[in-house]
Amino acid sequence: MSKYSLKGLLHSLRFRTKITVGVALMLIFSGLSIGLLLSAMSSRALLDAGKERGMALTAGLAFRLVEPLLAMDFLRMKNLIDNNYDQYDDLLYIFLTDTNGNVLAHIFSGGFPTDLLKVNQDSRQPQPLLLSTEKGAVYDFNVDIILGPRKLGSVRLGLARAKMEKQIQQQRLISLICTLGVVSLGIVLALWFGRTVTLRLNRLRESAEEIVKGNLDVQIGIPLERNCWDIMKCDNRDCPAYGDRRRRCWYLAGTMCPQHSEGMADSLNVKSCQDCPVFRCNSGDEIQDLAEVLDIMEVTVKRHIEEVTERGKTIARHQGLLKTIMNVTPDFITLQDKTLAYRFASKAFCDYFGIDEEEMVGKTDFDIFSERQAQLNFHEDKQILLSGRSLAKEITFRRPDGQRWLHIVKVPVYDQDGGIMGLLLTARDISVLKTIQEQLVQAQKMEDLGRLAGGVAHEINTPLGIILGYTQLLMDDITDQELLGNLQVVEKQAKICRKIVADLLGFSRSSQSVRETVDLNESLREVVQLVEHAISLKGINIVQQLDPTVPPLSGDKERLKQVWLNLLNNGADAIGQDGNIVMRSCWNKSGLIEVSVADTGEGVSPEHLDKLFDPFFTTKQVGKGTGLGLSVSFGIIKEHDGTISAQSPAPAKYLADAASPGGSSGPGTVFVVRLPAEKKSIK
Repeated sequence: MSKYSLKGLLHSLRFRTKITVGVALMLIFSGLSIGLLLSAMSSRALLDAGKERGMALTAGLAFRLVEPLLAMDFLRMKNLIDNNYDQYDDLLYIFLTDTNGNVLAHIFSGGFPTDLLKVNQDSRQPQPLLLSTEKGAVYDFNVDIILGPRKLGSVRLGLARAKMEKQIQQQRLISLICTLGVVSLGIVLALWFGRTVTLRLNRLRESAEEIVKGNLDVQIGIPLERNCWDIMKCDNRDCPAYGDRRRRCWYLAGTMCPQHSEGMADSLNVKSCQDCPVFRCNSGDEIQDLAEVLDIMEVTVKRHIEEVTERGKTIARHQGLLKTIMNVTPDFITLQDKTLAYRFASKAFCDYFGIDEEEMVGKTDFDIFSERQAQLNFHEDKQILLSGRSLAKEITFRRPDGQRWLHIVKVPVYDQDGGIMGLLLTARDISVLKTIQEQLVQAQKMEDLGRLAGGVAHEINTPLGIILGYTQLLMDDITDQELLGNLQVVEKQAKICRKIVADLLGFSRSSQSVRETVDLNESLREVVQLVEHAISLKGINIVQQLDPTVPPLSGDKERLKQVWLNLLNNGADAIGQDGNIVMRSCWNKSGLIEVSVADTGEGVSPEHLDKLFDPFFTTKQVGKGTGLGLSVSFGIIKEHDGTISAQSPAPAKYLADAASPGGSSGPGTVFVVRLPAEKKSIK
């Protein structure tokens, strides 16, 4: 029989059978174990007693043979040996030897077996030697005959083991009979005990089945004793529980007898069933206690069911009201758990994305949005769950009916213990407002930048032309290659400045730039090489952490370099003197390239973070900045289908390698630019 079939057989047995079989097996195991142990102990005791008797006989005979051995009285020696041999029927042989091993007397009539002289020659052994002979096993005893310090000889005695073994067998038989008797009596008692226990358990099972059927007024416990009835009986004829003797606890009887039992409980200060004298009146063994507890559970469950039913109705009303509010509001409302799976989504949200409300539960952003958008949402939501800080932002995306804008607020949701249990999102469609706002901003920008363009052309292009002309004249007259190379750099950067002026005019007209394949790390290095010397004079160190695996992107290289230049200059201005700027590049497999420029400067106040990219907004002193650098950078990055954002204080991961002993140690600011990689370069 396999292990599983045996286990199934044991489970299928009745409880009464299990008790009987279990007790019987325990008794059999215990009885046999004890019987075998006692039998082994008694057997050893009988053998030890036989050995001690043989040793005593041999020692006594050796003592009596001292005098005949001194007198060399062989007849007396023979008589002593024969007398001892005749007294005990389990003696097989006795013989006497001198110090030289010569036999002086023995009991053998057919000749002395010389083989006995070759065994057990050492008389100093404390225990006899067990020999195997034709007549069975024999214990051979060898005792010296000593007179003072002198050894006169030795006496040898052979004691048969057969009689001892017969006594051992008798003792084992008696032990087996006693064990079987005790086990049989135990099995009978186990049958009686099992029947008594299972009878009471069956009564409990029948009562429990009634409770399962919904009958919560059934009596589970064993009926009360006669002397408890008067305590329980209600004498109020107007009470529905008049004469009821089933309620065994005043503390719980209030539901049955509010006019009598509840008053008694209050008068006796009964706060629980254990304090009630009626409850204690019917105390008994553990099964009776279980019955009493089940009775208490029955009344308690009945009360709880009534309370839960009423609360369920209240909750249902509130849920209906809340659902009506959620379905009517035009705002998007969602609730996500800690795994960022949706637990709730409003009707407006589901209709907007064409998802059924019931199917929304359990889905994640990866099931709703594109891979790129889902990745952005995932990292953003995880940051909120980890930091516990809310987030408010505006996002835009394209739909078949045009570009849409949403104002999104994400806040962490806390449980009763103060831990974050999820994320609540509310979003409102501000597309119409955003369109009007963009029109106003663009109009203002066109007006401001239109005026600025004339001034730029007059104030910048003229000195740039002079610088470029004189530089080219110097290049014609210089033969020093190192100086010539420096002049070529000046010429190149002057042309870039002239192109920047043209780009600024194009920015005011929302023009599109010409795209080409750009090596991002190379453009970053060129900008660093351009400004590193000037920035180092202020004690500012530029730390480059460029990922060599960053793929190329499609864009305008010179316009992107203008962005990097603006970010580096802003970082240097924020530091002032002595500090670090960390420029990093990396990318993920989803196709987004990230460039971060972090400084150890004084940082930006929270109320100014949202205005950093507004045209003409600056936190610098008058004459130190125009407020166009970041707005132009924002426009360039937007034209490249990317995003640029700022954080202050700068997270530690962006300044991990920016240790600067004695330098600036402010909270710092980090600008993060994310650009899409060239599709053909993504594997």
